[in-house]
Amino acid sequence: MLGPRQEAQQALFYDFSIEDHVPADHILRTTDGIIDLSGVRAHLA
Repeated sequence: MLGPRQEAQQALFYDFSIEDHVPADHILRTTDGIIDLSGVRAHLA
């Protein structure tokens, strides 16, 4: 790696779970089982 070592890079990453923040009765949980987003996921990969 060229240049100085970047110690602050860890700040770019954080631990976040969407499961902990979306209520069980939220509409997104229902639509997740109905809408197929595999094409979008493949495109973004």
